[in-house]
Amino acid sequence: MTLAPENFNRALDDLLVADADALDSKDMQRWLSNYVEEDDASYICLSRENEEQGLALGFMYDDCHARLLDRVTYITKIWAGTFQDYRTRHFVQRVAADRIDDHTWKARSNFSVFMTPEDSGVSEVLATGQYEDLVREGADGDLKLLSRRTLLDTTVLPRYLVYPI
Repeated sequence: MTLAPENFNRALDDLLVADADALDSKDMQRWLSNYVEEDDASYICLSRENEEQGLALGFMYDDCHARLLDRVTYITKIWAGTFQDYRTRHFVQRVAADRIDDHTWKARSNFSVFMTPEDSGVSEVLATGQYEDLVREGADGDLKLLSRRTLLDTTVLPRYLVYPI
């Protein structure tokens, strides 16, 4: 099944909202379920400055599905209770989507993420930037992220980079 462009846009927006909601809910298993279960699934987060200078140094560099699983395990089991927790609110706006082949799309979205530390109640901007996504369409027409490159326009304090942006 291949989605028509107008149906793809709605399905992509649904995927972007589901991903943001999973992160804002701290439901890491649901976040992981937004990705294809393939070895080459990836989530990479880096500064725009590093990207523009061709530097591969990233804040998060989960370059295969096993590392995505590791990220979920670290957040939910290993790091739990060892960091200052915070709530996030993601705002995402799709700005472009192009078909690469019958089952793969390239999409670009702007985002802003606000955070509120659990103990302060004072919200501030955590990050702004752009998502560069490769999205795979499954046999049933559902969409999953094959890869996400998160390019940060803002400087983010490392202590607040526990959860994916």
